[in-house]
Amino acid sequence: MGNLTHAAGRLAVSKVSDVVLKNLDKDREKEIVKLVDFMEKYMDGEKLDINYEKARTMITDKNGALNHYINRLLDEVDPHVLKTMVLNLGFEAFLNGTKTIRKMREKYKCNVPWLILMDPTSACNLHCTGCWAAEYGNRLNLTFDEMDNLICQGKEMGIYFYMFTGGEPLVRKADLIRLAEKHYDCAFLSFTNGTLVDETFCADLKRVGNLYLAISLEGFAEVNDLRRGEGVYGKVMHAMDLLKQNGLVFGTSICYTSKNIETVTSDEFVDLMIEKGCRYALYFHYMPVGNDASVDLLPAPEQRIYMRSRVREIRNMTTGKGLFTMDFQNDGEFVGGCIAGGRNYFHINANGDAEPCVFIHYSGANIRKNTLLEILKQPLFMAYYNNQPFNENHLRPCPMLENPEILQRIVKESGAKSTDLQSPESAEHLCEKCKAYAKNWKPCADKLWAETKMPQHSYENYKK
Repeated sequence: MGNLTHAAGRLAVSKVSDVVLKNLDKDREKEIVKLVDFMEKYMDGEKLDINYEKARTMITDKNGALNHYINRLLDEVDPHVLKTMVLNLGFEAFLNGTKTIRKMREKYKCNVPWLILMDPTSACNLHCTGCWAAEYGNRLNLTFDEMDNLICQGKEMGIYFYMFTGGEPLVRKADLIRLAEKHYDCAFLSFTNGTLVDETFCADLKRVGNLYLAISLEGFAEVNDLRRGEGVYGKVMHAMDLLKQNGLVFGTSICYTSKNIETVTSDEFVDLMIEKGCRYALYFHYMPVGNDASVDLLPAPEQRIYMRSRVREIRNMTTGKGLFTMDFQNDGEFVGGCIAGGRNYFHINANGDAEPCVFIHYSGANIRKNTLLEILKQPLFMAYYNNQPFNENHLRPCPMLENPEILQRIVKESGAKSTDLQSPESAEHLCEKCKAYAKNWKPCADKLWAETKMPQHSYENYKK
C-alpha cells in the first residue's frame, strides 16, 4: 500500500473514517485502530519515528489520557469537522504531504516546509502590549488571490497545512472561509484574539470543516485584560463556549513570560481549557522583538527548566491531562532544533515579505515578486538551510534567542533587510537583547541535554 495513489489513499481514509463515525456506539477503539493500520501500510518504506504497536496499545487503554482524549473528540466534535480533520490534517498534510515534501527537498536541495504561516492583514481590533504584529503598522493586507496563488504553489510541493496570524486574521474571516472552501483538501489554522467569533462564523467553520482556531490567552481575567484590554477575557470565554457548542476544533495560543509561567501551566488553568473544549495549547516563549521590547519578560533559566518538564507532564498521553501541548522552544529534540527558514515552516507578513520565522523580521524575497521556490532559495533561507541545526543541543535551537551571534552573521551575509516598516530594527540591536539570556541559559541547557536520552531520528531534515 506504500505505492497507493494519492486519490485512492484519500478515498480509503474517507471510507475508514465513515465506518469509525458510524460505529461510535460499538467498539470505538477497535475502529480507530484501523486508521493506525492504514497509516502503517500507506507509509511503508518511509522513515517515520512512530511505534505503531505502542499507538494501538495507548488507544485501547481505557484508563489512559489518549483514550480519554479521543473519546472526548468523538463525543464533542461535529462528525463532518472530525472527518475533514482526519482527511486533511491526517492524510493530506501528514501522510501524503510528508512523502511529497521529502521528494521535493531532494529535488531542489533547499528547505521545503510542512506548513506556511501568513498574515492576511496587519489590522487588528485590539492593541496588545508587546505584540510583534503591532510593529508592522495596521494598513497592510494580502489579497485573496495572493493567498490563493501561494496555496496552489504550496500544494504542488506537498504543503497542505496553512496558518494565519496577524494583526487579527478574523478581520478577514470572509476570505479565510473562501480559502478553506476552495482548498477543501487543506488544513487551516488561524491564531486569533477570539473577540470576533460569533454564531455566523461558527456556522461557516462547521460547513467548511477544515479551519481551526488557536485563541490567544495569557492567564485569567486580571492578567489577560491588563495586556489585551478590559473585558477581552470574558469575550474569549464566550467564544470558546460558542465553538464548543458548535462542535468545532480549537485550542489556545499562549505566550509565556517571566510574569505568567506559573499561571498558564497551573492545574486550574489547564483544567479550564479542557472544560471549555480546547484540544491543544500552543506555548510560545516570549521573544524581545522590536526596538522597544522589554527584556524583563524573558523567563529566567529556572523558569524555563520548569516549563520544559511541566508541558511534557500535561501532554503525557498515558498519565497527562488529555490536552495536546507544544512548547516550540523546549521541544527542539523532537523536531531537530530550529524549524524556521522553511525547514518545517516560514512566515509571510501582510506586506508579502517572506521571513524565516514569525519572530525574525528580515527578508530578501516577497510573494509579489517571487515564486514559492524562489522564496525558499533566497539567500537568507539558504543560510538557514546551510547552517541548521544552529546548535547540536536542541534545547538551544534558535539563531536569535540562544545563539544570537548566528542570526547577526547570516542576516549580514545574506543581505536581508528589516521588514518592519514603522521602526526597522537591526539584527545587531535585536540580538544584543538576547546575549545575557543566551549566556545564562547555556550551562542549564547543556546540563539538561547531557541528561537527555536523545531520540535517534530515522529521517533527519537537514542538508546532507
